[in-house]
Amino acid sequence: MNPHQRLKTHWDLITITALSLILDILIVYAPDSLLRKILGLAFILFFPGYTFITALFPNRKELDNLERLALSFGLSIAIVPLIGLGLNYTPWGIRLTPILVSLTLFNITLAAAAIYRREKAFDPWVPWITLERIKKELEWDESSRLDKALTIILIVAILTSIGTLAYVITHPKPGEAFTEFYILGPEGKAADYPTELKAGQDGTVIIGIVNHEHRNVTYYVQIWLVNLTWDNTTNTTTIHKMYPMPGWFNVTLPNVPVNIEGNWTPQFETNYTFSIEEPGKWQVWFLLFKDTQPELPPAPSDGNYAETDAKNLILEAINGTVQSLKLNVNVRP
Repeated sequence: MNPHQRLKTHWDLITITALSLILDILIVYAPDSLLRKILGLAFILFFPGYTFITALFPNRKELDNLERLALSFGLSIAIVPLIGLGLNYTPWGIRLTPILVSLTLFNITLAAAAIYRREKAFDPWVPWITLERIKKELEWDESSRLDKALTIILIVAILTSIGTLAYVITHPKPGEAFTEFYILGPEGKAADYPTELKAGQDGTVIIGIVNHEHRNVTYYVQIWLVNLTWDNTTNTTTIHKMYPMPGWFNVTLPNVPVNIEGNWTPQFETNYTFSIEEPGKWQVWFLLFKDTQPELPPAPSDGNYAETDAKNLILEAINGTVQSLKLNVNVRP
């Protein structure tokens, strides 16, 4: 068989191989292109099952066209999760690159096997789509008007479903909007927090913010020094002392997409150094507000906001209404 005849006989499998490789290139160099999304849809929902079925049943009489089409979609839906399950037990895990490489190798390997089996078949099945073949497959000339109408409705429904699925995949809804708000120890790790200090001794933490709100956000950070008690019998919190600490700040950050593939990277971090002069058990509260921050009542003469409406900020933080972080600090004389 000369190259031209081989290309004509195996055009479908060669096309699937080429499109799989083109998709790999698009994912690397044009990840947001519409063509990548369209090819990705076929790459997951059609190519694996098609190559598998063609390798298993290379002869024309083994399956008709509609059965091959249906099995190609059905088996693809079964094969892709199984490959993902296998990757889950490997060091690579279920990530974009391992999935892409695995499915590409699967499609190419099964396409090569299908080409080999088709060349050995006594009556190979080669998909040539013509109007006459479609009519013959649907038994159009022998069908009644009702059967023809139902067939048209079914075809329209299938095409509409495919179009709707393609639109949903190519126009996904934005993910959940949220903000990462965290504090780290002075070495940039979630450890070695300054929880034991002497009166007047400096303690340092790193305050971090990452914006995943799908828009630019101006963040306001308030820092409070609080002494409170919790009554287990009545489930009530009593705030005894509440002082604003120096170092309040605001920062405007652009949206950063959530990256589940690469290593996590910070967006905004700042060192915050504080000291507490009065011994006792204290809590340093870091409150985060978006776009605006609540107005505070007039400052009391002694600077203690515990008897003002400002205490509601801490109560709301305890209840989870206000996004916040807390650092328990034991201050010794």
